[in-house]
Amino acid sequence: MKKASDGIALVARGLNACVSQSTKLHTIRFALLSLFASAVLAEVGWAQVPIYEITPVESSIKFDVESSVAIKGIFSKWDAALTFQSRDVSTGVLDIKIQADSVDAGSGVKNGKLRGKDFFNVNQDPYITFRSTKITQTGPTTFELEGDFTIRGVKKKEKLILTDSGKGTPAGNIIGTMAFDRKDYGMNSNIPFIKIANRVQVDINLRWKRISGPPPAFAE
Repeated sequence: MKKASDGIALVARGLNACVSQSTKLHTIRFALLSLFASAVLAEVGWAQVPIYEITPVESSIKFDVESSVAIKGIFSKWDAALTFQSRDVSTGVLDIKIQADSVDAGSGVKNGKLRGKDFFNVNQDPYITFRSTKITQTGPTTFELEGDFTIRGVKKKEKLILTDSGKGTPAGNIIGTMAFDRKDYGMNSNIPFIKIANRVQVDINLRWKRISGPPPAFAE
């Protein structure tokens, strides 16, 4: 009887081992399938988001101030990005970061004054930035972007009005204008012998390319 019971116990241990091994294999197989499914879903989700690239060499950021002597300039060094969370246009975010000392107003005197502490104060605040916080479509290809504008370390809400020339296509231009009062940002001085208005207009022309994903879904 002892030998029979020992045999039964041995068979039982063997069955338990087989069941345990099968369970482990099932668990591993399930984990691998879950990992694969997550990767596929992530890739599909990513592919549904418009991915944009902005090319600085084909773009420009300029400014214009009404004055007794023309003060117009351009910034030669900056970065911009346009990102989306989904195809919904309202989820877009436009980020612009300008190196303030890259300003060129056409003369060394003007450039030096604009870079100085009375205006851009580039030594203390090297960047001028705009980050949109809300996008509202106002027409078939026109938009109003509310955002945080920072210059001289002072941040305030401003609006950028723009037109997108490439609706539904893989490339195009974002052309926009923003105006602000320089005195709101602590630029209270003038340039000697030059009368300067308070209103400053910024004009952007950003060349973009959609490098992957579908186009944003514009409202009709």
